Amino acid sequence: MSWRRTTPSALALLPLLAACAAPAAGPTAAKPAPGFPYTVVNCGVTTTLQAPPRRAVTMNQHVTEVMLALGLEKSLAGTAYLDDAVLPAYAKAYDSVPVLAKEYPSREALLAANPDFVYGGYTSAFDAKAGRGRDDLAKSGIGSRLNTEYCADGPVSVDDLYREVTEVGRTFGVPDRAERWTDDARASLAATEKRLKDLDPVSVFVYDSGDKTAFTAGGRGIGNDLITRAGGRNVFADLDKPFGDAAWEQVVAREPDVVLLYDYGSTTVEQKKRRLLDDPALKDVPAIRNRRFAVLPLSDTVLGVRVPAAVDKLAAQLHPAAAR
Repeated sequence: MSWRRTTPSALALLPLLAACAAPAAGPTAAKPAPGFPYTVVNCGVTTTLQAPPRRAVTMNQHVTEVMLALGLEKSLAGTAYLDDAVLPAYAKAYDSVPVLAKEYPSREALLAANPDFVYGGYTSAFDAKAGRGRDDLAKSGIGSRLNTEYCADGPVSVDDLYREVTEVGRTFGVPDRAERWTDDARASLAATEKRLKDLDPVSVFVYDSGDKTAFTAGGRGIGNDLITRAGGRNVFADLDKPFGDAAWEQVVAREPDVVLLYDYGSTTVEQKKRRLLDDPALKDVPAIRNRRFAVLPLSDTVLGVRVPAAVDKLAAQLHPAAAR
């Protein structure tokens, strides 16, 4: 799990990409595409694009789904690294895109796709030691974007999600699609908020993984905001990172009412439940004593287009009486 939780390092401002250089002056210069040139600052990297990328590669599921939600599958030259199946609404579009690797592609496999842009979901997508660093890509004339959950200045919220989708829409020349998506997302979240009005929050402990310690959701990631909007209170909101380790003694002391299990990988939900239920040190924790578990797939809990529906899904588990 450490690959997806890497703390982003400081990134120096990159020179403008050769592929994004200003058009030549004079009467023969091509007319810029509508909305371009477009300059965006993303995770410390400033990029100016003269036109939308045409051969992008996405690495990590949630950024792939952002592209598919905006109808940009024809702008993708490849994709990589799923945590689970893509949403059914995007399955046909996803199947039209070449899969470069089950996990991260090698530098050689990435460059073989001839990308003009790489969009990564986690900092590990841009592993400099593997030759995929953002500065290395820039030297090859390849633009890049990192999902902003991993370079935010403070706690991440749905406002950051709206910004992510808006900036991706601008980058690929479809700002109208991004605006429609954010309008729909706002409406969905408002409807959930209305149903939960006047209900007391339920205390929630996220169990991602771990044995000697509990790997859990902290207060800086979108998962914390998701829990809050679903009518919960993250008992480790004071953990100053998106994810981190907590001692089991802390779990006991904070007495969560519900355990939220993140479903992914080779360890099943039932195995995670059994690990918690069989631990005698946890027997008096209210959530364990009452066997109150909620479940979300990992891909629901990161900064991507699943968040509005995931808030509704979690709210139904935390407050079943208020479910639609």
